Amino acid sequence: MEYQYPIDYRWSTEEIVDVVHFFEAIEKAYESGIERDQLMSVYRRFKEIVPSKAEEKTICGEFEEISGYSSYRAIKKAKEASPGDRITMK
Repeated sequence: MEYQYPIDYRWSTEEIVDVVHFFEAIEKAYESGIERDQLMSVYRRFKEIVPSKAEEKTICGEFEEISGYSSYRAIKKAKEASPGDRITMK
């Protein structure tokens, strides 16, 4: 995709890389599907970097605006799924 991920300049390089991995996992859920456990793993790391619900909503909202992919819906579906399931968004 041709867009920039929402990044906070205060994050470390490692945190930026991990947030980008989270958004790539969301893209994968929409484009080809992703294992639930893999998606939840990158989401847990994302939440370590962005613990605030308000900040998460802002960042994920920016991502959805530029990509069309809803992090909220993908994570909600993953939380409702069983371990080992594949998450595919439509």
